[in-house]
Amino acid sequence: MSPATDRAAAEALDAADPLGEFRDRFVEPEPGLIYLDGNSLGRLPRATVDRLRRVVEQEWAGGLVRSWHDWIDLPTRVGDLIGEHLVGARPGEVVVSDSTTVNLYKLAHAACAARPGRDVIVTDDDNFPTDRYTLAGLAQARGMTVRVVASDPVTGPDPADLLAALDDRVAVLSLSHVAYRSGALLDLPTITAAAHGVGALMLWDLCHSAGSVPVGLADAGVDLAVGCGYKYLNGGPGAPAFLYVRSDLQPTLRQPIWGWFGQRDQFAMGERYDPEPDVRRFLTGTPAVVGVAALEEGVRVLAEAGLERLRAKGMAMTELARALAEEWLLPLGFELASPVDPAARGSHLTLRHPEAFAISRALIAEADVIGDFRTPDCLRLGPAPISTRFTEVWDALDRLRSLVAAGRHRIHAETSPADRRVT
Repeated sequence: MSPATDRAAAEALDAADPLGEFRDRFVEPEPGLIYLDGNSLGRLPRATVDRLRRVVEQEWAGGLVRSWHDWIDLPTRVGDLIGEHLVGARPGEVVVSDSTTVNLYKLAHAACAARPGRDVIVTDDDNFPTDRYTLAGLAQARGMTVRVVASDPVTGPDPADLLAALDDRVAVLSLSHVAYRSGALLDLPTITAAAHGVGALMLWDLCHSAGSVPVGLADAGVDLAVGCGYKYLNGGPGAPAFLYVRSDLQPTLRQPIWGWFGQRDQFAMGERYDPEPDVRRFLTGTPAVVGVAALEEGVRVLAEAGLERLRAKGMAMTELARALAEEWLLPLGFELASPVDPAARGSHLTLRHPEAFAISRALIAEADVIGDFRTPDCLRLGPAPISTRFTEVWDALDRLRSLVAAGRHRIHAETSPADRRVT
């Protein structure tokens, strides 16, 4: 064993970790469990438990409808927190609303409408399914075409291929900043500039980067973006999502779902729809107050930790996992399915193995390690920088090595990947 992969090295990293104290801000799972699925569902902040108790027992039970005086601005207030601390947006450019899928539809529809005469949407074939499905449905409804760029399963779409797919017929280029399967991190500023070079609007999915990777929406001049609240943002299962619209575009873009929370002077109950002049025009119906309140607490913890420190730790943890996998797991039939350079990937690491699904099931049942499986043969390991220890990464890889070396995963080989129903 090399010095870098000795457990003592992981212990030293924990001892020097400037984010170490944040671990105690989260509710502990059962003893012995190692959770490496923070890129799918973040853990529960202790502050959220207190906040939800206050929302339910005081604001709802006691305040009743009077509490809307405090609730009404939650979507924009939490949106500004996300914008300032996690995605590099200006005040008034981010709002919490709906789900990622609905937000993607709203923004893609608005973008296509803003580019009349253009009939092509560009994306890649390894983009997250909801993105591909939503764009395909929108294209069908509007008589447009989706132009799909082939994506390398490890490194993502080649910038040259993306550039070749862009022309004056393209209305929107829509991509994920971090690939959900491999963790490949795309060059957001360069790709955004390429879309602008042909007059197209750029729409980014930030689900696997918000809260773990610097995004810099304003600096890059990004037009539109969406992201979810239940992964690195620790907003809870099904947490509300967020959307971003660059400020100069807000007065002119029209989203297709004309709800009363996007209406100017909404309580006048006007006869005709007259949208707000700012980002609030992208709201639809009444916000899910409990969900937005929970999301606010998750975002506050990350804001306090600082995105640069979260990014540094995320790279260090996935680099430790990569080094351990190279030494221990490649001889057991695994392959690295994420970029080798830590700066070229997000905060999760993916390994490929022909029996990946059985291994992922066995990890949970036999080794008390919760990772994640993605078809067809990928095991994702997502240590969340805010709440995971380096020694947990080391112990998880050690348990994985022992389990596969002993063949204990094979008792789970009859289970079908179709049995798993999680986002």
